[in-house]
Amino acid sequence: MKHLVMLGAGHAHVHMLSTLASQALAGVQVTLIAPYPRQLYSGMMPGFVAGHYAVEDCVIALAPFLKNTSVTWLPRSATALDAQARAVTLDDGSSVPYDVLSINSGPVQDRQKIEQLMPGAREHALFVRPIEGFAALWPQVLAMGQHKPLRFAVLGGGAAGFELACAISHRLANASITLVSGEATVGANYPLAVQTKMLRVLKKRHITVLQERAVAVAAGEITLASGARLACDVPVMAIGAHAPAWLGNSGLALDKQGFVAVDAFQRSTSHAEVFAAGDVATRQDVQLPRSGVYAVRAGPPLTKNLRAVLAGVAPSPYPPQRKTLNLLSCGDRTAIASWGNWSAQGRWVWWLKNRIDRGFIQAYSRPA
Repeated sequence: MKHLVMLGAGHAHVHMLSTLASQALAGVQVTLIAPYPRQLYSGMMPGFVAGHYAVEDCVIALAPFLKNTSVTWLPRSATALDAQARAVTLDDGSSVPYDVLSINSGPVQDRQKIEQLMPGAREHALFVRPIEGFAALWPQVLAMGQHKPLRFAVLGGGAAGFELACAISHRLANASITLVSGEATVGANYPLAVQTKMLRVLKKRHITVLQERAVAVAAGEITLASGARLACDVPVMAIGAHAPAWLGNSGLALDKQGFVAVDAFQRSTSHAEVFAAGDVATRQDVQLPRSGVYAVRAGPPLTKNLRAVLAGVAPSPYPPQRKTLNLLSCGDRTAIASWGNWSAQGRWVWWLKNRIDRGFIQAYSRPA
């Protein structure tokens, strides 16, 4: 009996789980390690903040996938990985051995690293990750904002920072919002035409943009690298994802940022029995942005290759598409679309994004 350990319940693993009831893995014991009984779809979180969705609209429950399967679900988080010993250590101190390991644990915000860069952030900031924690705390912030005008500082000028700043502006019209983009311009990873559209949206919404780096967070204010202090009631930490700290001493080959280095099969470049997909992994054969679009599309090929190696068959390479459709919500029911150098903006783009997002949830939603 081989033992497959699925570490995390990210987008790619949700697809794998959706196949197990109808296509069981003969001679394989499957253990799922995931701290929450559901997955919150990050693509719909700005819509949740803006008030377009209830949190239940953004949820994929895990229990229906496990029904009629022999999968063992451990509601824990990993604290260590020993690739040499082929074992995962959990937050309760227990150890789970594996024959094949698949990692799809989703993006994290390393509080220790952030605290070193911005002392006080751990105590005072509202972190976007883990997304379950953010979703639980947002209603409390919303209640505060409905009683008095709040001053928000959204830290991070990428897609998450832009969408959250716009969503907060839409939901809390009396709030004052500053987007602190760091040393890069807003939307630096997007083509210039998209950056221009993003800045126009922020200007229209009266969201102040500061291309500065935050160096400290305290109650009621943020200190910037220039020495200036920004009055702030709610600092929202929307900076990019970090690699999980437990990967550092795992023995796996990692990239310069500490993410799992994987090949064209989404397999570790150092350990053939380990696969990884989504934000936790970096392809070494092709350069890809760390995007939810790629994380979702990694599911079917990861599932195919896991099934293959567990059956003793060679895996198949997965060539991801070079260009993807990116959709940025603008708070109200409008959005910005980009495909390569092409871009567009309007209500029809939001309609399309809403249709795609709801379709994803529906595709993986089953009656309990």
